[in-house]
Amino acid sequence: MKPFDVVTWAVPFFVVMVLAEMIWAARRHPEKYEPRDTLTSLALGLGSTIAGALTAGAVFAAALWLYDHRVATVPFAWWAWALCFVLDDFNYYLAHRTGHRVRWFWASHVNHHSSQHYNLSTALRQTWTGFFALSFVFRIWPALIGFHPAMIVTVGGVNLVYQFWIHTEAVGRLPRWFEAVFNTPSHHRVHHATNPLYLDRNYAGVFIVWDRLFGTFQPERDDLAIRYGIVRQLGSFHLLHAAFHEWRAMLGDFWRAPLRYKLHYLVRAPGWSHDGSREGSDAIRARWTERQGLSGD
Repeated sequence: MKPFDVVTWAVPFFVVMVLAEMIWAARRHPEKYEPRDTLTSLALGLGSTIAGALTAGAVFAAALWLYDHRVATVPFAWWAWALCFVLDDFNYYLAHRTGHRVRWFWASHVNHHSSQHYNLSTALRQTWTGFFALSFVFRIWPALIGFHPAMIVTVGGVNLVYQFWIHTEAVGRLPRWFEAVFNTPSHHRVHHATNPLYLDRNYAGVFIVWDRLFGTFQPERDDLAIRYGIVRQLGSFHLLHAAFHEWRAMLGDFWRAPLRYKLHYLVRAPGWSHDGSREGSDAIRARWTERQGLSGD
């Protein structure tokens, strides 16, 4: 069986929705789109598509190798597809959370967060270096327990397509029952925010229940205006800088660090430094919480 290329079939939908949101923004909120920012997002999306096409064969081959050494065989039944989808979404949560908490993976993921605007074009701002970072390992391991790689790739594509529509400010809060189970624009706006309260929260792909279960959920607050981007803003629309700036910064820190701390700059959280000269998201959040006189979320 070959995987069904869900993402390619969804591209016309992506284009139509971006154009529709642009029309909405032009009429009501022209500040929501910045031409140079949008072009950078589109170019990053194109580069990611090319990088994915070049490495997809190797990723699928790795998954097939795991499947050849599987401990069981999961049939192509409807319940297996549903189970695979839920398991893949959990794996996405783990991969995404790690992508924010381990600098090596953050270097690959950061360009998705580098826009200071939040619109549907931001969803296309994807990594060029996911294969190099080995991020795919989080998603293909179910082949070892018997899920066919084609099934894993297909449900992963559905997961990615779902996440497109949540990158918007045109949709407000949705019914409470939906927001309790699924990731929504409201939840994901929090994830893309740099406000201390919102940092490193809401890692969900499709099901927000993972964040609720593992203590990383933060609801959007009506009294807190969202600031988008990254803690140290990109400050440029240069395409190569957007794609590789964190790799350059991380490897520079690795090179300059004392020998005993070198590995730390690859595996510790973004913002960590051996001399305490920088402040990571945990410290920023804790300092903000203390100033607000709060004990938690």
